[in-house]
Amino acid sequence: QAQLVESGGGLVQAGGSLTLSCTASGFTMSRSNMGWFRQAPGKEYEFVATITVNAGRTDYADSVKGRFTISRDDANNMLYLQLNSLKPEDTAIYFCAAGLVRPSRFNPVLVWDTRGQGTQVTVSS
Repeated sequence: QAQLVESGGGLVQAGGSLTLSCTASGFTMSRSNMGWFRQAPGKEYEFVATITVNAGRTDYADSVKGRFTISRDDANNMLYLQLNSLKPEDTAIYFCAAGLVRPSRFNPVLVWDTRGQGTQVTVSS
């Protein structure tokens, strides 16, 4: 069965950086659009970034554009999220997902096929 496992979260000061990793197994990751979303305490899920098959296109939430970078290594079934210039408002549980689709005016709901258990990112001020 499809499984995603995130790692790399932690506590970092504002302005710092982290690299999140996601290991995929049980499915052919190279055939899936992949992405990250997050959930801050007491808030709903929030889209962060997606990357299409063959890394042809990336898409970012406005709140992270220019600071976060999504990438993939299909040969090793890995997905990454580089987080730079972190802010306290980036504090959240970050989830890796296969088949992630960001909300749109036609479907205002974050949708995914499979997600991991999440990794905590805490940014102190």
